[in-house]
Amino acid sequence: MTTARHRLELLAPAKNAEFGCEAINHGADAVYIGGPSFGARAAAGNTVADIARLVDYAHRYSAQVFVALNTILKDEELEAARQLAWQVYEAGADALIIQDMGLLELDLPPLALHASTQADNRTAAKAHFLEQVGFSRVVLARELSLKQIREIAQATTAELEFFVHGALCVSYSGQCYVSHAQTGRSANRGECSQMCRLPFSVADSNGAIVVRDRHVLSPKDNNQSANLRALVEAGISSFKIEGRLKDLSYVKNITAHYRTLLDEIIAEVPHYRAASAGRCTFFFQPQPEKSFNRGFTDYFTRERHQDLLALDSPKFVGLPIGSVTRVGPDWFEAESEAELHNGDGLSWYDANHELAGVRINRVEGRRLFPAEKNVLPAVGTTLYRNRDQAFERLLEKKSAERRIRVQMHFAETAAGFALTLIDEEGVTATVELAQPHEPAQNAERAEATLREQLGKLGNTIFKAEDITLALSAPWFIPVGALNALRRAAVDKLEAARRAAYRRPVRAQAVEPPPAFPQTELSYLGNVYNQRARDFYTRHGVSLIAEAYEANQERGEVSLMITKHCVRYSFNLCPKQVKGIKPDPMTLISAGENLRLEFDCKRCEMHVIGRLKPQKVVLGSLKRG
Repeated sequence: MTTARHRLELLAPAKNAEFGCEAINHGADAVYIGGPSFGARAAAGNTVADIARLVDYAHRYSAQVFVALNTILKDEELEAARQLAWQVYEAGADALIIQDMGLLELDLPPLALHASTQADNRTAAKAHFLEQVGFSRVVLARELSLKQIREIAQATTAELEFFVHGALCVSYSGQCYVSHAQTGRSANRGECSQMCRLPFSVADSNGAIVVRDRHVLSPKDNNQSANLRALVEAGISSFKIEGRLKDLSYVKNITAHYRTLLDEIIAEVPHYRAASAGRCTFFFQPQPEKSFNRGFTDYFTRERHQDLLALDSPKFVGLPIGSVTRVGPDWFEAESEAELHNGDGLSWYDANHELAGVRINRVEGRRLFPAEKNVLPAVGTTLYRNRDQAFERLLEKKSAERRIRVQMHFAETAAGFALTLIDEEGVTATVELAQPHEPAQNAERAEATLREQLGKLGNTIFKAEDITLALSAPWFIPVGALNALRRAAVDKLEAARRAAYRRPVRAQAVEPPPAFPQTELSYLGNVYNQRARDFYTRHGVSLIAEAYEANQERGEVSLMITKHCVRYSFNLCPKQVKGIKPDPMTLISAGENLRLEFDCKRCEMHVIGRLKPQKVVLGSLKRG
């Protein structure tokens, strides 16, 4: 394992600068954020000025800020993307997360480059190639097992990042085109319509319905809490939380949860350390099950298993809390051991197995009065709580505090006294005080006052871990002078920390240009501009098709490639049941049919379809 992988980084999402700062407060070693354009979450854009504000806050703790510039780009967008890269560099960002290899052919700033998971990073050969062309980090596919991660870690010295929590895309990232085919909204352009979250029926090769109106392409949410130690040992050094569209309470709760788990690993294994400075105190107990989730899965980390799908609903159902015992005209009563509160959100499945829910306006013992008068559950219905008002109220307030530990050394000098601060990263600041050496009348009280005043760091980002006094005698020093000295030392230490901070450097590409692992690229290569074509040509690719978004694929193609398999999930896999053949199946939703084909050798499922005719016309007009 490389030394860099001994630094364990918790990477949190930042919908905006405010969310990013709170992620830092709750223990993130780094945050990732979208700029004003070209991010894979079009609805989570931010100004360069906001990114600069977040950078300034993060760097106080030696935490980093990564900017997502990870859509595929049209030729006419390349110059704007290049300018944006320079703008975020000048704003102080620490790395760019990119998918489009055309960017590597441009005059980019000397920023570290991270290969987005949208670049489809699943193999050791791909990771090794990315390192050779100048990526210092590879964001791995979510579908990888521990065994596959270990193989990749052995093939590269690049940092490896892995998603540990949040929503899962059922398709390999960067290999999903169903949204573009059906709606014209491209996932590779940051505009996914999330069709995978819709209910579908599944028909076998004879047309018989084997699954009716279930969410067969909607995975539960990722939760690697139980696998963190194994992921560390496999070679992961950055642990990524999904959620640039999630609310602030999610960011606080989930970041605090993983900060706690990573700190436990760091405490147990001395050669691991946190990737930034400061320790967090939380004013709540992190509980990931209380934040938005579709149920939890560790996906394929421990190899394939069946319990992957949120079949009943793509929404946040919540935790079961009891059942309905009586129903009145505008109230219902619940048998529950949970303490319910005004403002709680409750949900249940109705007679049609559709998810329904209400916000509780008033709680009177077991009787609940919902805000929605005409929405009431039936007697016997199981209730779930998907909003715990008391928990949310804790997160609405200041819910964490992060402090950098300092050693304080107070000594006398010929002209007076000097205070030296040494922080946990070894940054030092010394300030002197010209003050006569006047003996204290009460020696014991003088020392106590000295320690008390020097240790008052409550309004700063620092916390005194130890205060040493190097004095030949107990001296009298006015409290006002001590306070001014302490404030000056803190200001000087903050300035020294800013001066000492160093951004990661851009990794150099090797020469001559290494060969790409493939010599031919289909539309799956996502080549959408001439610069990307130039990049792959320079690296030995001889046949390069245009990206699917160019609307040149008029026939049926794989619109989605997934490691998830409908056959396996419903006990219809040839490896599970003798005599079953992996015949194609049909995915049916609102009159739209898509074919499912099964590549049993690779254990993959392909969703087959074609671009809707009107999208072909629109695409052709735009290109003309």
